[in-house]
Amino acid sequence: MGDSMSSVILTGDTSGTLNLAAPLVAGTNTQTLVAATGTLAPLISGTAVSATGTSVNFTDIPSWVKRITVMFKGVSTNSTSNWLIRVGTSSGIATSGYLGAGSYNGASNSGANNTTGFIFNVAGAPQFMHGSMIITLQDQSTNSWVQQAILGDSSQAYTFLSGGSVTLSGTLDRVRITTVNGTDVFDAGSINILYE
Repeated sequence: MGDSMSSVILTGDTSGTLNLAAPLVAGTNTQTLVAATGTLAPLISGTAVSATGTSVNFTDIPSWVKRITVMFKGVSTNSTSNWLIRVGTSSGIATSGYLGAGSYNGASNSGANNTTGFIFNVAGAPQFMHGSMIITLQDQSTNSWVQQAILGDSSQAYTFLSGGSVTLSGTLDRVRITTVNGTDVFDAGSINILYE
């Protein structure tokens, strides 16, 4: 182990390796690990999908996930029903028990509550929404989750805010983006998730 060493390779118990590489620059670099026990989880990006149909679904989210970011790029629907983001377990999507509100601000202002999902109170079609919703595990012992979101509309001068919470009956493993009436169709843009 001389001065020229730039990486350390750890071999897994059954297979695989982990390569810890140091930057090849002059000077000293220090990373201190806190005294804690836990699992080091990666930041994983899903695959962006076109926003089509009456809902967009992301499933098979791993059980170790503590935070999910839902990302919207130019997403639109064909009518004016408010949007819902719902989460669920292996038993299915939770359609009740949500607390919180969504609002928009711009040429006019409006807000709405909803108990069937995290709500975006939309201002009307056409809208092309950009931004993200962050859904975070608040209490692992009760499977309680909280969310906050900000979206902006590139076709009108509106911003959209949402905040809320929900307690699930089990471990979260899916996210669904839909509308309150369940029949409006997504007709533009793409949606992706990032989880950690």
